[in-house]
Amino acid sequence: MDSKTFIKTMRSWENGSITRRDFLGKTGLGLAMAVVASNAPGLLTANAYAGDSTLIGDRMTLATWPNYHSQENFEAFAKSTGARVQMNVFGSNEEMLAKLQAGGSGWDVFVPTNYTIDTYVRLGLIEPLDLSRIPNFDPAAFEHRFMAQGTVDGKVYAVPKNWGTTGIVYDSGRIKGGVDSWRQFWDLTLTTASGRTIVHDYQLTAIGNALKYFGYSFNSLDPKELEAAEGLLIKAKPHLFAISSDVQPSLRNGDAWMAMSWTGDASQLHRDLPEMAFVLGKEGGELWSDFFAIPKSAQHRDAAYAFINYLLDPQRNKLEVESHGYPSGDKRVDALLPKEMLNDPIMYPAAERLSALEFGAAATLTSPTRAELMARFKAA
Repeated sequence: MDSKTFIKTMRSWENGSITRRDFLGKTGLGLAMAVVASNAPGLLTANAYAGDSTLIGDRMTLATWPNYHSQENFEAFAKSTGARVQMNVFGSNEEMLAKLQAGGSGWDVFVPTNYTIDTYVRLGLIEPLDLSRIPNFDPAAFEHRFMAQGTVDGKVYAVPKNWGTTGIVYDSGRIKGGVDSWRQFWDLTLTTASGRTIVHDYQLTAIGNALKYFGYSFNSLDPKELEAAEGLLIKAKPHLFAISSDVQPSLRNGDAWMAMSWTGDASQLHRDLPEMAFVLGKEGGELWSDFFAIPKSAQHRDAAYAFINYLLDPQRNKLEVESHGYPSGDKRVDALLPKEMLNDPIMYPAAERLSALEFGAAATLTSPTRAELMARFKAA
């Protein structure tokens, strides 16, 4: 193809009269890209794969959390790339870590929480990201505290997805007078909300929020403090409706009245059922940020990069936030959101409540003392 014909064909693609696939086929670039991809895939950015499933494959497996993505974005990603998203849902970082350590997870992308990333790096389970393949990630758009732990020893292993809090969601029509603290949460569980409370199936938050009853650190590893938390959990166990990290179904149908809750679950519940209220315990609790990371064992690495880059596009990320109700931490996305979301106290709590919260500590993830405590609680 001579240069004049090439320019004419390119203009036809740009004005929409031919498809991108037609453009690649007529110019021979599609074949050239496929050859490069098969011999040196790292030379192509994620944007190079859009619309050409021969380059990224027909699927991409994601390990993530409940109620945490826009199905519209998944469908659009599959349509534009040919790679459909297969999703595995988990309720705790301990469960994610165990699955990845066991091998054969099949994941291409997963969503770890800030305090876990150092452990994944130390265990050799994830690799530094090639940021040239994620051009939609702009570090300047994110507040430092919500992306700092994605970088270990100067290398970026994970890029930010969302941030949020862990608090208490409750049915204000059934729990009169409201809830304002973790002490109230546990006291109500033992009395008027007996049989109607859900506790996360996640040792960080289940144990951490029991520790807050006594005013201890959310991340405590002190044996005496953990003993007190275990006593409370064991006492509460017969009064629980469930131990589960997917709290929405039972709250929606009225079987449960109160639960430990992440920001987005509370946002989604309150959006559909205005009587569902959310509060951060005045004693403190958890502040967290989640990330996108690629396991070393990923089999569809090109699709993984394309997927992360796709969801970090501000317009696509806006759809994510509107769907799940978690703040993105990306200033470019905030600029696109409606004012009612930016002013939502569930998504953006008052500064005095945020200041009492703690990020999870890395030591809690692999603490045998905490793991054994959680096992005894669940078995009681």
